Amino acid sequence: MSDLAATHPMLRALPAVAGGAALQPLPPATRFILRGGTDVRATAAGAFGVEVPAHACRASERDERVALWLGPDEWLLIAPEAGATAAAAALGSALEGLPHSLVDVSHRQTAFLVCGPQAATLLAAGCPLDLDESAFPVDMCTRTLLAKAEIVLWRSAARAFHVEVSRSFAAYASLFLAEAARGII
Repeated sequence: MSDLAATHPMLRALPAVAGGAALQPLPPATRFILRGGTDVRATAAGAFGVEVPAHACRASERDERVALWLGPDEWLLIAPEAGATAAAAALGSALEGLPHSLVDVSHRQTAFLVCGPQAATLLAAGCPLDLDESAFPVDMCTRTLLAKAEIVLWRSAARAFHVEVSRSFAAYASLFLAEAARGII
C-alpha cells in the first residue's frame, strides 16, 4: 500500500453498495499519459508490451497492462505499480528521438471497479452516456463525467467498469455511487 493510500481511508476501502453492484478498489498502478503520432504509438506498443489502440475509444489489455485511447494522439497507459521503473525506462528508451510526450500521472489518479449485474445502471445515475452493452461494449473507453467528477471509464467486462478518477475526487465519486445505489438498486 502506498503512503498516500495509508493516509486516505477512501483509497483503501470504498463504501458498501447494496443490491446488484459492488465497488472494489483497484491496487495502486503506474500510469502514463502518452502523446504522439503513429510512429510513437507503434513504438510504445512494442516497449510497453500491449497494443496501443489506433481506433477511437478502445482499450487493449495484456498481462496486467492496459492502453486506453483518450484522443487522436493521446493514450493512458496503466501497469502494475511493481514495474513502474522498468516500464518508464523501457518507454523512455524506445521513444528516444521521436517527438512525443510521456508524463507519469501515477499519483494524480486512483481507480476502482464498479461490477455486478447492476453496474451500468448504477453508473448511469451520474454518467450521461448510454452504458448499454450495445452502445458501450466491452473494451470501450472514454473520458466522461460521473456526477461532477471527470473520469475515464473503461468497460473491462460485460458487467464490470474500470473507473479512473482524480485522487481528490475519489471519495466524492465513490460516495456518490453508494448514495445513488440506495435509490436505484
